Amino acid sequence: MGAAEGGHHRGAEAQPQPHSIYGALDLGTNNCRLLIAKPSRRGFLVIDAFSRIIRLGEGVLSSGRLSETAMARTIEALKVCADKMHRRQVTRSRLIATEACRIAANSGEFIARVRRETGLAIEIVTQETEAKLAVSGCASLLDRNCDWALVFDIGGGSSELIWLDLAGLDNRWRRNLHDRIDVQNSIAAWTSLPIGVVTLAERHGGRDVTPGRYEAMVADVMAAIRPFEAQHRFTARIAGARAHFLGTSGTVTTISGIHLKLPVYERSRVDGCWLNANDVRSVSKRLIGMSYAERVAQPCIGQERADLVLAGCAILEALLRVWPCQRLRVADRGLREGILATLMAEDGHDRKGRHPSPPAR
Repeated sequence: MGAAEGGHHRGAEAQPQPHSIYGALDLGTNNCRLLIAKPSRRGFLVIDAFSRIIRLGEGVLSSGRLSETAMARTIEALKVCADKMHRRQVTRSRLIATEACRIAANSGEFIARVRRETGLAIEIVTQETEAKLAVSGCASLLDRNCDWALVFDIGGGSSELIWLDLAGLDNRWRRNLHDRIDVQNSIAAWTSLPIGVVTLAERHGGRDVTPGRYEAMVADVMAAIRPFEAQHRFTARIAGARAHFLGTSGTVTTISGIHLKLPVYERSRVDGCWLNANDVRSVSKRLIGMSYAERVAQPCIGQERADLVLAGCAILEALLRVWPCQRLRVADRGLREGILATLMAEDGHDRKGRHPSPPAR
């Protein structure tokens, strides 16, 4: 990863500090997520976490602005984050905002208000930075025997797609599970689709989803992917090669939890698990056949996700139709872990090993 953008502090020298506490905040279109961690011999140890659905981007696609209700809701969540960071004595942090703040006309006012009311300095990152952080956060889950991997992050307001060329990587990476992938050198191409679960559900409806409405969502996403595929022709490049998907988002973790028939969501069983394309489609078909109330009753969905989950399924289905990979690995990790790994690497901490598990979704 390259040098980080503004919004976080750098040490004068990249010397490991034994008592450093790091914070990583991902303020998305739909969720506000925080991880607080300290370096360890296995990467880092998470000591606190927070996650809340805030729907900051609700209505922004039609109005072009963040609503007062959404901003107030988000600031309340950010106050919790600020309190946790203060109590845990965070010494270095990076706090990022993504698509909703990138496209909203009043995002500058919102960021200034957050600074006044919570003391948090949030930066709005580019799509490229978001994509690279997502890869960095889940790279340890890549299948080292594959030639290609599509890392995707289905967000609330956008979806990041990153094709990695693994075939040319140093053989030491394939042999040694503790060696990390070089993100910069393995990215073959990336794009950010202006479509996420919130924007797609707002466009087509998320509560009462008929098979026809679901197909319309899939068609929308496929249309958005086609220019990227036409330019890079990954369908032909992966034909006959070993390739897999690696998904980092609430969509894939939800699908995995339902497939595993979990009575309550268990990150330890979901993170790193493998699904095949038929598994994914079987879950999607079941969800299409459910009413909104039935989706709410699913333990891995709940009321906060019930009107968004089928939009996420449609985005994933579009990816599978454009690039017919049969294997999908699920990552309950992503931007926050990528931020932590990057900050600690900049400070000279040992990054070998896998990232430990955060205690919250």
